[in-house]
Amino acid sequence: MVKSNAKKQTFRKELSRNLNFQYMKLLALFLALTFIWVLLFFKFIYPSLLYDSGGYFALSTTTALAVLVAVPIIAWFCLSFWFFKRPLRQLDDLAKASTQLALDKTVPITLGKGLGKVESELNRVREEALKNERALQEAELKKNDLLMYLAHDLKTPLTSIIGYLSLLIETGDSLPVELRAKYAGIALDKAEHLDNLVNEFFDVTRLTLTTMTLNKRECNLSLLLHQLMSESLPLLAADGMTWEPDIEENVQINCDGEKLQRVLDNLTRNACSYSYPNTPIQLTLRTEAENAVIQMTNRGPTIPKGKLDHLFDQFYRLDSSRNTSTGGVGLGLAIAKEIIELHDGSITVESKDETICFTVTLPRS
Repeated sequence: MVKSNAKKQTFRKELSRNLNFQYMKLLALFLALTFIWVLLFFKFIYPSLLYDSGGYFALSTTTALAVLVAVPIIAWFCLSFWFFKRPLRQLDDLAKASTQLALDKTVPITLGKGLGKVESELNRVREEALKNERALQEAELKKNDLLMYLAHDLKTPLTSIIGYLSLLIETGDSLPVELRAKYAGIALDKAEHLDNLVNEFFDVTRLTLTTMTLNKRECNLSLLLHQLMSESLPLLAADGMTWEPDIEENVQINCDGEKLQRVLDNLTRNACSYSYPNTPIQLTLRTEAENAVIQMTNRGPTIPKGKLDHLFDQFYRLDSSRNTSTGGVGLGLAIAKEIIELHDGSITVESKDETICFTVTLPRS
């Protein structure tokens, strides 16, 4: 509201300044023309009005002076009429520009002389509106993709769960214990995956409808990373991966430890999903000036630049096939970016020579 009022004041001042300038130009022109008229009148016109060719008075002095005064007055009224019509033309231009802004934002707005700043501002608003429209269209497409992928990803594990549980019920005690345990384990894995997908769906809702807030306190980032490595060992071991840590000890920062843990967990899951089997994941922590810098590097297919630019977009997944074995709905990195930026930090990604490196920079205080 304050910004909008400031813009209104700017427009008002711009128009007022322009009108004042035009009025002063008009007044100067009128005075110059009046001066020239008086000179011409007394030098050429006045003598011819007073005397005819025979030397007698043709007009009275009063009438001649009336002509002298009447011409500037008539000229002033004409100039004033022209002057006051100009703001009306400018208002017409602004009205047309407003209509154009509402109906067709693709065509640049052009206003008359003296409205340059207003024209620039309206075109800026037009470009911003176009950008917002494109963003809304992209969000709508992403939402539709989300619904489609979510329906598919929910149906696949649910079908497996129903199938294995139905098999266990139908076979009863006739099924060997080993197979019963295997099928129950598969059903449990699918149920856990289904639970993760549902949680991500709730994350989508929370991210869309609420504003994330932080609960900051002093935190030992070094211990947080050691805890992450310990808890994620089973996840890495599933594909024969290991940690290669290089962590500076006792790095203290002011942060929301719970949300930062979520960022690190998302990065770890992403690294596991897109790493070659039996390769290490490098995890480093160092301090630089007033910042703490975390880097997580894994070995995997090089990500093209075009895809790299979209990794932090909501609902974007590098695996376009949405294989259920490689994760959820593509929200983890978007949430990670939002959390890091709330900490006044930054998160970037690089990929070259079959390596993928995420860098998180956080202020220590």
